[in-house]
Amino acid sequence: MSAPSGDTETTLSMRSVTKRFDDVLAVDNVSLDIADGEFFTIVGPSGSGKSTLVRMLAGLERPSAGSIKLRAEDITDVPANRRPTCMVFQSLALFDHRSVGQNIEFSQKMKGVAAQQRRAHALEIMDIVRLPQAFYSRPVTQCSGGERQRVALARALASDPDILFFDEPLSAIDFRLRKILEVEMKDLHRRTGKTFVYITHSLEEAMVMSDRIAIMRDGQIVQTGTPDEIYRQPGSRFVAEFMGEVNVFTVAEGRIAELDVSAPPGVSGLLVVRPEHLHRLGDADSSDIEFLASVQNDYMLGSRTQFHLAANDATLIAELPASLAAGISVGDSGRWGFALSNAAVIEQ
Repeated sequence: MSAPSGDTETTLSMRSVTKRFDDVLAVDNVSLDIADGEFFTIVGPSGSGKSTLVRMLAGLERPSAGSIKLRAEDITDVPANRRPTCMVFQSLALFDHRSVGQNIEFSQKMKGVAAQQRRAHALEIMDIVRLPQAFYSRPVTQCSGGERQRVALARALASDPDILFFDEPLSAIDFRLRKILEVEMKDLHRRTGKTFVYITHSLEEAMVMSDRIAIMRDGQIVQTGTPDEIYRQPGSRFVAEFMGEVNVFTVAEGRIAELDVSAPPGVSGLLVVRPEHLHRLGDADSSDIEFLASVQNDYMLGSRTQFHLAANDATLIAELPASLAAGISVGDSGRWGFALSNAAVIEQ
């Protein structure tokens, strides 16, 4: 079971939840706890079950088996419109025939809140999501992509939900705007103190914004932890490779097979090392694991350079900051290495 750390109160929990669509097992016996005020992100490849999982948490799908609780209340059979939650979809689902203010006020209007009170509340929410109050009367069709995202967030917040669910809301936005909105989403989470449950296929989004991440595969959660924990200590080869580029070495009979060098005593299975932890060694340098490699290609990545290395029978990836990459060229051969403290050992 995936549980938050510390003494934080659990606000949303699943127990042994399964969802079938005819013969397709979309979610397979998942148990999960999400803490009050947490930014919890679910990532996984297409078809892993992440959207179905969140739709059940939000009340848009009913589990085939298992239970869902909001604090102590069983809400397994409670429909979405009777839960204190709100979903922001990838399509945003704004009312294009209405103004920004009318979109934001919609939930309050449905509750019969007076017009003057609705407007005051909408203007407060617009300040929270950093929408100029001058946009209140603007047709939503005249808003840019980033402004429409903020309108969707404001509309969700206006209903004062306990939990906000997000189904890949930034996936259709260009890279530059997405980077701005990632920061704003994290800032919004901190300022509101709401519980955010977020789906994305972007590992970068998950790493930037999340308190905890759950990795899904074939309908199951295969690992949960902080971004740093999952990146540095993956529990399987799938997680290691899913979380970004990684060098994977097979350790057997006291040797690292791909490098044909001695393995650390007592280590067996797979040794995984991120590219930023491979270093070129000078004449006076040493490292826990050392090997000879030649530079096959180099790629400029702004503040760092990525090198593709040929070492024995392996092709490796190393990334160095510009200050350390200077002077290393394609065709160079030399000693490279990494510290065991920067490697993770996982089972085959």
